[in-house]
Amino acid sequence: MNELLKILRDYFPTAVYTGNALVFISEESRVELAQRVGSMAGELACPIIRVRLFTRDNNGEFLPGHYEDFQIEDISDLAGEIEKFVQFAVGKNIHEK
Repeated sequence: MNELLKILRDYFPTAVYTGNALVFISEESRVELAQRVGSMAGELACPIIRVRLFTRDNNGEFLPGHYEDFQIEDISDLAGEIEKFVQFAVGKNIHEK
């Protein structure tokens, strides 16, 4: 099920693969990419990647925030759109080494 995440790991070298998600952590935020299983037959043909954003509160804990689902067949396009989304949401480039 997580083959797509393993492929995306090559696009985002700063991410850590946990077995269930790709995780990016900075001092201010945390980003998780996880593969979802679609409930409709059409969704199974193209996996869904959920990108969840977390922000750090005053106590240092990460609080869940916005999430977005991506369902793009081409892996390069998928990685590019995820990268743009995260850059605009947290103001950091997640693709840099």
